[in-house]
Amino acid sequence: MKTFTLVLSFIGIFGLGTKITKVESKVYSFSKAEVVKTEGGEKRQLLEGSTTHLENFEIHTTTLKPGATVQGRYTNTKFEELVFVKEGRLKVTLNNKSKVVGPGSVALILPGDEYGIENESNQQTTYYIIKYKSRNPMDLAKGKNAGGSILLDWDELKFSPHDKGGVRKYFDRKSSMSDRIEMHVTTLNPEIKSHEPHVHEPAEIVIMMEGTTEMEIGEGIYPGVAGDIYFLGSGIPHAIKNTGTEPCMYLAFQWE
Repeated sequence: MKTFTLVLSFIGIFGLGTKITKVESKVYSFSKAEVVKTEGGEKRQLLEGSTTHLENFEIHTTTLKPGATVQGRYTNTKFEELVFVKEGRLKVTLNNKSKVVGPGSVALILPGDEYGIENESNQQTTYYIIKYKSRNPMDLAKGKNAGGSILLDWDELKFSPHDKGGVRKYFDRKSSMSDRIEMHVTTLNPEIKSHEPHVHEPAEIVIMMEGTTEMEIGEGIYPGVAGDIYFLGSGIPHAIKNTGTEPCMYLAFQWE
């Protein structure tokens, strides 16, 4: 199988004296994001900026052609990273251990750990990269003591049903960049809210996986479909509703 190599590079904005804009609480559309063609597929930049707790927070998606490889093996020393598979089958290598995982699977990668990403299938695959750097000094020992870098296979996550749908939990722990990071996937039954508008100190993203929703954010209401991201800043009132006739599913990630 022919292998393509995709090299992603980012401008080091921290040394240029450029003020980083705070991420706005709203919906960020996957389908409307600019598509940048690459040798191995394509990239969509969804959001980038600062948050209450993070100096820099960035999300993009990468789509890989069959047989494509990203960066070979890669080590990031300044950011903590999350890989979240949107579609297809992805081979993730984390500190020399490899596994092929499908949609919904997550890798949490601490700074300094090596990882690689490949599409070994005969279909394209798409995944999110979530990168963040804390305003506070990085604490690698805290992250390693909390469990270090991990790869979580969707097929191995337990589904816990409840009266509104159900939940799958990834983790609730400390990391090298945060005193607490928490991630889960909610399945929400048709035409109901998960809860009334509420606020909390941790900022949060919600990534739509299946179905259609609308999110109350402050005084606004924002529709979202599969692939879209809701960003919810610290202390911003919000509530999500399933607007479809089938269950919807979405990932929620909080940090503080």
